[in-house]
Parts: sequence; structure tokens; C-alpha cells
Amino acid sequence: MSLYAQYAGLLDGVLDELVADGALPADVARKGVAVEPPRDPTHGDLAANAAMVLAKPAGTNPRALAALIAPKLEALPGVRSAEIAGPGFINIRLEPDAWRDQLKTILAEGDAYGASTVGAGERVNVEYVSANPTGPLHMGHCRGAVVGDSLARLLEAAGFRVTKEYYVNDAGSQVDTLARSAHLRYREALGEDIGEIPEGLYPGDYLVPVGQALAAEFGDRYVAADEGEWLALFRARAIDAMLDLIRADLALLGIHHDKFASEAALQAAGAVERAMDTLRGRGLVYEGELERPKSLDDHDEWEPVALTLFRASQFGDDQDRPMKKSDGSWTYFGNDAAYHLQKADAADHLVNIWGADHAGTVKRVQAAVTALTEGRVDLDVKIVQMVRLFRAGEPIKMSKRAGNFVTLADVVREVGKDVVRFMMLTKRTDSMLDFDFAKVVEASKDNPVFYVQYAHARVSSLGRKAAEAGIDMAAAADLSLLDDEELGLVRQCAQFPRVLEAAALAHEPHRIAFYLYDLASHFHALWNRGNDDPARRFLVEGDPHLTRARLDLARGVGQIIRSGLALMGVEAAEEMR
Repeated sequence: MSLYAQYAGLLDGVLDELVADGALPADVARKGVAVEPPRDPTHGDLAANAAMVLAKPAGTNPRALAALIAPKLEALPGVRSAEIAGPGFINIRLEPDAWRDQLKTILAEGDAYGASTVGAGERVNVEYVSANPTGPLHMGHCRGAVVGDSLARLLEAAGFRVTKEYYVNDAGSQVDTLARSAHLRYREALGEDIGEIPEGLYPGDYLVPVGQALAAEFGDRYVAADEGEWLALFRARAIDAMLDLIRADLALLGIHHDKFASEAALQAAGAVERAMDTLRGRGLVYEGELERPKSLDDHDEWEPVALTLFRASQFGDDQDRPMKKSDGSWTYFGNDAAYHLQKADAADHLVNIWGADHAGTVKRVQAAVTALTEGRVDLDVKIVQMVRLFRAGEPIKMSKRAGNFVTLADVVREVGKDVVRFMMLTKRTDSMLDFDFAKVVEASKDNPVFYVQYAHARVSSLGRKAAEAGIDMAAAADLSLLDDEELGLVRQCAQFPRVLEAAALAHEPHRIAFYLYDLASHFHALWNRGNDDPARRFLVEGDPHLTRARLDLARGVGQIIRSGLALMGVEAAEEMR
């Protein structure tokens, strides 16, 4: 339990006392009551909003209620003072020993410190990457992959049961194009001069090994054969090869999905019909026509077409959405609705990590999930913006159509998994991210990867130097020797559990990266004070007791950095090279 959760529990006990005293109605809901760090650290260690939240339903004013709460808080063990501020906030100052005890807790719990049970074992399906199986992953896929995988780690640390899923779009026209592209490479492998890749086929050299494998397996059997004889076979072989390539790309980042769900298998199993029948049975499907698009001018032609429509507008969408075309085939949305119902069968919550090109479909899919599950399952969609690649400030020009693009594997092999993963979380997902090959390996404060890793490396160096100096790390440290500035670093470490929990519930793994950068900055500032004053160093010559206390402080910081990096899928550096 975090220190903030601990005092929230104590505050709840104070409110129970007020109910017993008749000073607070028993039926007043306490949702929204929180104990958090104050916005201004000079105001205290903790801030409680109980009086602000409960006063109105309790029929009193916030300051009057705060005047009843504050004395009881002040009487709690570890509390130095509880002061009423502004309209009724309560600022709490703790005894220094409360923070010393928190440092002991961090060191005693180790990797388990910060873990939460807020998820209560609820099932979350996180779907991410889901790139078409038509080629290797690029940096746009990379960002979504890291965000999704880091979120899965966060949710697990917060007590959720997580399924990591990849949706394989293996039923559209793009996989037929893939099969034709593979057939071209197959003929090339058998000695044919194929010349320039025709417009409309995939030009990348990554299909050369696929063609060679097909040639080795089938010889010239399908060189002159009609397309109908080989299309399905080559499609299956090419999709399998692309998925192997994609899995290998993801493995370079340490990413492994629990499930690869096939769109083709979904359709074959009648899942789309099942979703349609479910909606029809609830009166949420009808035969009709779409309204004329507002984007069309009066002179633009518009011919209404009879379609099978889902009443998406009843569930927050801008308009009703077609599930079946006039020719009887399913729309993309019809397939999406069925797929999300399939996921919802084994989940309490769904999270999708999508690229910016899917932003326009969010509302309709959320509407479908609500309708199909009758509100039992919720869907959160995180839109991930593009990654722009630079080299020494110069943009790298790419064209996937021409087969000229920087792959995920290229980037990981050049700068390393940990650099890539950390950098993908240095911005909110809804912001564009710039990735400069020169800057991400730069040894400067402006490079967050370096700055956080350098803090951990410094902590590790202290451990090595302490061992060389013969300092007994097994002996108990006298943490009373830590001053207010040093305890301020413990305060920041103690925020880790609430940051983890908040990041998990908000589905925002970048919060961990932001927090670690701030913690590293605080640690470096404390380290640098020893540059001018030897007595302020972590290893103080001639004072083993103070050294021992500061080493425990550093170990606590190292533990938090290590745990935070693990949530990001990044290994903590023991030394900088």
C-alpha cells in the first residue's frame, strides 16, 4: 500500500468517527475524496479534499467541516500538523520519520513496491500493432507496439488480468495483392527477369525470400498456371511468412503477444452474422439509406443506396452506420463489430491502440461494443500519432509505395531496444513524436533516455565503490542522518505507487517516463551538490554512518528507477558506455 493510500485509509477512519459522533450523515457518498501530494510542496506533504467534496451533501460549508476533520488528522501517528487552507482544503505535514519509514519500505519490498490491486483481477484485452500482414513493421507501428506493450505491463502491475492481442487483417484485398507480389518473386526465384515491379504490387525486397521458399517447395508448377490455381495457396504461405517477420520484428523490442486473431477465421466462424443477429434481436439494425454527406455541395451527385444500418447514433456516434452493403457483403465496420464482440466474450475491458488514420472510426466501434455487450464491457481507444524520423536534424524521406522506408528492425539494430522503447514514451500518444538518430544517443540532459539511465548508473557505481571501500551494507543504516533535502527525494520516490496506479487507470504509460525523468533530475541535483562540497557527497570520507544512510537513499532511488523502466520494457543501465 502506498503512503497516500495509507493516509486515505486513515482519513476514512476519521470520517467514520464523525459519522459516529453525528457530525456527518452516514449516507454521504465518499467518492472523490482523495489524499494527494499538494500542488505546491511548500504547503505540506499531503493534501486532503474531504471537506470540499462532502460539505454540500452533508449540508454544511467546507471550512466548518474541515474544522472537524483537521484536529482528528493531526492526532494521527506520524502527522505533525493538519492546516485548513483556502475554502476548505486540508494540508498535512508528516513527521520526518514517516518518510524514513517509507524509504525502509521501498528497500524491503524491492520490485514489489508500487504494485497495486486496484484492478481486482478484472480482465483487460489490449489490442495493439495489428498491422496488415503485408510487410515488415515500420516506425509508425513501433510506437503503437511500445505503447500497447507498456500499457499491458502497467495493467498487470495494477492487478488486472491482461490479454495482449494482435488482429490479423488477412481477409481483405491487400492479402490478395500480397499473394500476387509473392508470385512475381516466385517467378523471379526461378530465373525469370521480372523487370520493374508493376504498379499496385508490393515492391519491397522482403518478399524475395518468400519467392525463393515458394520456388523451393513447388518448383515451376505455378509459373504459367491460372491465378485461381495458386492465389489462395500463395496467400496463405505469404501471410505466414509475413507474420513470422512481424513476430521477429516485435521480438527485437521484447514484445510477444498472447494471441493472434485472424479476420478470415472470424468470418469463417460466422462471427459477423452472430453480431448482426444480436443487434437485430435488440432492434438496433434496420434497412435504410444514409443521409446525404454534409461535405457534398449541391451540385455534387448523390444516389441513396439501400443498406443494413446499425443505430449507432443511439450510442453516441454522429450517425447510424452501415454493416452490410447493398450487394450483401459486409462492411469493414461489420467485421470490426464482430471482432470486438469476440474479444468482449473474454474481457471486462477492451483497449485498442490505433494509428491516427483510424481516429474517425472510434465512436462507431465504441457504440457497437456498448450495444453488443449491453454496457457490460467498455472500450477505450488510444490514438497514436506519427513518428517523424531525423538524422542530425535532417528529415528522413520515406515512401512505402516505392519500398523505401525505415523498418523497426533497422532502428532497433542501430540504437538498441531500450533507447527505442524509452523514446516512444517521451510524448503523449496524441502528440507527434520526433526521433532523431543522433539525439537519442546523445549524452545530455536533453536526452531523457540518457538522463534517466545515467541516474541509475550513478546509483550502481555507488554500490561498487561502497564494496571497494569495505562498507558493510548489511548493517542497519541510521536514516535520522538524512536531512530535509534528502527526505525530499524520498517524498518523490513515494509517489511511484500512485503514479503507477493513475497511469494504469488512465491507460497512459508515458506518465511513467515523465515521472522517471523528474525523479532522475532530483537525484542528479542532489548528486551535483557534492561537486562543490565534499561533505554533501553520497560517499563521505571519514563518516561511515552518514555514508551508509545516503547509500540507502540512493538504493531507494535506484529501485524506483529500475521498477519504472521495467514497466516500460527497458533494462536499467549498470554503467554508461
